[in-house]
Amino acid sequence: MNAPDRRAAAAPTTPIAAPSAAAPSAVEVRGASVIYPSAQANDQPVHALSEIDLTIAAGEFVSLIGPSGCGKTTLLRVIADLEPITSGQVLVNGLTPHAARLARAYGYVFQAPALFPWRTVLGNVMLPLQIQGRPKAEAESVAREHLDRVGLTGFERKYPWQLSGGMQQRVSIARALGFEPKILMMDEPFGALDEITRDGLNDQLQQLWQRERRTVVFVTHSIAEAVYLSTRIVVMSPRPGRILKIIPSTLPDHRHLGLRDTPEFMALAHEVREGLADGHGHHH
Repeated sequence: MNAPDRRAAAAPTTPIAAPSAAAPSAVEVRGASVIYPSAQANDQPVHALSEIDLTIAAGEFVSLIGPSGCGKTTLLRVIADLEPITSGQVLVNGLTPHAARLARAYGYVFQAPALFPWRTVLGNVMLPLQIQGRPKAEAESVAREHLDRVGLTGFERKYPWQLSGGMQQRVSIARALGFEPKILMMDEPFGALDEITRDGLNDQLQQLWQRERRTVVFVTHSIAEAVYLSTRIVVMSPRPGRILKIIPSTLPDHRHLGLRDTPEFMALAHEVREGLADGHGHHH
């Protein structure tokens, strides 16, 4: 694309990107903290994130896992320019999160499939493309292609309320992938689904990632899901959210659900579980 000019534009404010100037990291978080002011005059402010340092290379699949309220979603929202940081620095493709969002660097998939009930499945996936100003015919062919990638060919004319939760979430993923984002941010996208549906979608997402090698930042509560999907797992502490441990995956690149019964998978799951338990131990 036009990475060189982007880098030049970002250079003055990005001393930390110097070591890898040739290929800026997809996400670079340095000393990032988020403090919410207290609602009542006599309350303490809430420290949601404390001094987060994290670098995510292009093409990685990184899961953020930790107890409820540990700031996983806050960190994702900070990277996606949905929330400001109190201190520190965040760069996405060498740009500020805001500039990256304007450059449409990423797609975001929420916990609940935020689809418009009055638009068909096809209409929902076309919407961001039409907002971008793509011609209708082009938006439609791109939308059809992405629906096909998530296995929903034949459902284009259905409405969201006619689909199961798992199918609705697949529409959300197709919509997020539609404008070819470099980074896919996913906030517990399968958390509300039953286990069988969730397994199927984990498998589908894994295959999609294998094909396209987009950078994925994925928030989950599920240890098995984090271990199955990720190239690295970031274990976070209870609030104030800190990174306790980053666990690189030892699983083979190409994965299938059968791997979950292997000693290697169980050893990784155990390491994540211990990291989470340690975090709770230090806290109390």
